[in-house]
Amino acid sequence: MFLDEISELPPETQVKLLRVLQEREFEPVGRSTAIQVDVRVIAATNRNLSAEIAAGRFRDDLYSRLNVFPLELPPLRERREDIPALMEFFLARIARRLGKSIKTVAPEVMNWFVTQDWPGNVRDLQNAVERFAILCEGDTLGSETLPVQVAVAAVAAPVNPGEAPPAGTPPTLADMERSYIISVLRSTGGVLEGARGAARILNLKPSTARSRIKRLGITKRDYLP
Repeated sequence: MFLDEISELPPETQVKLLRVLQEREFEPVGRSTAIQVDVRVIAATNRNLSAEIAAGRFRDDLYSRLNVFPLELPPLRERREDIPALMEFFLARIARRLGKSIKTVAPEVMNWFVTQDWPGNVRDLQNAVERFAILCEGDTLGSETLPVQVAVAAVAAPVNPGEAPPAGTPPTLADMERSYIISVLRSTGGVLEGARGAARILNLKPSTARSRIKRLGITKRDYLP
């Protein structure tokens, strides 16, 4: 039996679970006699149970019963090398469900995924892959999905165009956003408004696009020959 988020159990349920683990029996609702059980329990949590015990939110005796063979899985931000494989797995399953044929991931999109902290870990990653897949119109998960994600995330860090990052530092979200906007401006010859303007391609209002260009320190020298 797999019990996810064990730390969320209310105190009265913790008592009942403790009895099951100790006595290997429980009384179903509506019955006055106990039923014997023979199960192996696997419990998971994203919280520090020792801290929960100290705060009085989790029973020490229940923790002792559950903590027979502990396994600690580091958060996704501490094992970024797993992200490409997880993306491949989720993307294949999600694309099949959406009826799409997405076979590859563009390098800039993969870089974006690898550099995120994923506070929700694997579930957070899976949701992001699904959002990108919904927006994808071809067989490659490309950079056309990034501006929408940037707008949703709203976590772009300030950029100092004259300051180079240390060697080997992964590109920040703001770096990637800046590079993408510059590439779009180059493709439109610097034209911002209109049906074929950069704002339309970026899916932004012209005023919003101007504000973002200014904030990212983009000048005409960056996109005009």
